[in-house]
Amino acid sequence: MKLNLKRPLAFFDLEATGTNIGSDRIVEISVIKLHPEGHEEVKTWRVHPQMPIPLESSLIHGIYDEHIKDEKTFKELAQEIAEFIHTSDLAGFNSNKFDIPMLMEEFLRAGVVFDLDNRHFVDVQNIFHQMEQRTLKAAYKFYCGNDIINAHSAEADTRATMEVLLAQIEKYENQEWEDKQGNKSIPVVNDVEALHKFTNLNKPVDFAGRIVYNEQGEELINFGKHKGKKVEDVFAVEPSYYSWMMQGDFPLYTKRKLEEIYNRFNAKKVAERQAKPAQPKSVEQKAIEQAAPKEFKKPDFQKNNNPRFENKPFKKKEEPAKPVNEDMLKLLADKFKKGL
Repeated sequence: MKLNLKRPLAFFDLEATGTNIGSDRIVEISVIKLHPEGHEEVKTWRVHPQMPIPLESSLIHGIYDEHIKDEKTFKELAQEIAEFIHTSDLAGFNSNKFDIPMLMEEFLRAGVVFDLDNRHFVDVQNIFHQMEQRTLKAAYKFYCGNDIINAHSAEADTRATMEVLLAQIEKYENQEWEDKQGNKSIPVVNDVEALHKFTNLNKPVDFAGRIVYNEQGEELINFGKHKGKKVEDVFAVEPSYYSWMMQGDFPLYTKRKLEEIYNRFNAKKVAERQAKPAQPKSVEQKAIEQAAPKEFKKPDFQKNNNPRFENKPFKKKEEPAKPVNEDMLKLLADKFKKGL
C-alpha cells in the first residue's frame, strides 16, 4: 500500500542514554524519508552523547560506550540531520512524547534552528493505543503477523513503525471510532493531516505535555497545582511561576513555548494600559488639591540681576561701640577680685 503524501514524511526513531528529555542524550538516530513519488531515503547516525551510557540503557538498545567513542557529537551532526528532514512531516512510535521533544532538545542545545510550526506529526503509537493499546513489538505482530528482527536497533524499529502504519491504514479503512464525548468518526485514513489530528488528540503545546491546548485553542498548565488553568491566568495571579518554570528542570522546548506565551501576555498588558483613557478628576480630588497649602517660595535675592546680592552671605547689621563708663569699670574690677 502506498501512503498518500503531499510532502515527504520522515519516519524516525531515537536510541538514547535514557528517557529524561532534559538530561539524557541521543546515541543513535535513524530516518526513513518517504517521498510523495514513492521512493525512500534511509540515513542512520551513531552519536557520541558526551556522557557515559548507563548499563540498563545499553542492555535495551545494544549500544555501549565503546561503540560510539569515535562518533561525532550531535552538535557536529545537527545541521546535516536538520537539512535531511527540514521539508518533511514527522512520524514515529511514541514520537510526540519522546522522540520529537528529545530531538528538539538536542537541536536547541546545538544552536541549530529547526522549526516545528506548520508540520504534521503522526504518532503511530497513538493510533495503536487508541485502537488496540499494545507495544511496538505486539503491534508489529498484530498488524504485520511477524516478529521484529533485531528489535531495539533504531533502523529495525523505524522500519517496523512504518510497516505498522501502512497496515493500520489498511485495517481500519472505514472503521468507526467514538471519542470520550460520544462523537463518532472514521479517523484512520490515508491522509497525513487527518492522521496528525487523530494522533494529537491531547493537543500538546510543547510535546512534553507540560502545556496543552483546550478546545478554544488556549494554553493550559497540564501538571501540578495549576493543572487545568490557563497559562496567562496563572501569570496574572502568580507572576513568579514563570521564573520558577524557566529555572526548573523542564525541557528547553517547553521553556521556549512558555517564553512565547509570557511575551504575548506582557504585550497584551502594555497594549491595554496604553489604550485605557485617562480618568477625569473627581470633585473630591479637585477640592483636596485646592485646599492643600501652597508651596513656599524662597525670596529671589538676585531679582533684576542686582550685583549686590550675588554670592554674598547674609550679615547681621553691626551696632557702634558704646563708651566706657564707671559701671563697666566696676564690673571688671569685681570679676578680677573673684578670680584671685
